Amino acid sequence: MQARHMYLALAAIWVLGLTAAPAQAVQDEDFDFDTTADLYAVCATTPEQPEHIAATFACRAFIEASVQYHDAVSDREQMKRLICYPDDATIGDGRRAFLSWVEASKDDAERMGELPVVGLVRALAARYPCP
Repeated sequence: MQARHMYLALAAIWVLGLTAAPAQAVQDEDFDFDTTADLYAVCATTPEQPEHIAATFACRAFIEASVQYHDAVSDREQMKRLICYPDDATIGDGRRAFLSWVEASKDDAERMGELPVVGLVRALAARYPCP
């Protein structure tokens, strides 16, 4: 019986915490990464936002996986590289390039509606073009 009361109290605290929280820029649906706008919402979180740590790791993982895939498929002789970044480029550099590209493109609904990997590659290719 005491366990039931404890669970009810914890549930009430959780619900109150949710309703007391201010509106957040990142929604759970953004973590589905359906669009470039979703990736931007996740990658653009600030330290003041409660989901910042999770969003930072999700953003970094998305960028890292996308670049690794690009590098793997473009190692084949018949695949042209789309991104030619320098050896000292970091994931943070890629994140900043993506955020900057979106800031310049965010009014383009078509671009923001594309798959996030397409938007990311567009941003990285603009920042690190191949000769």
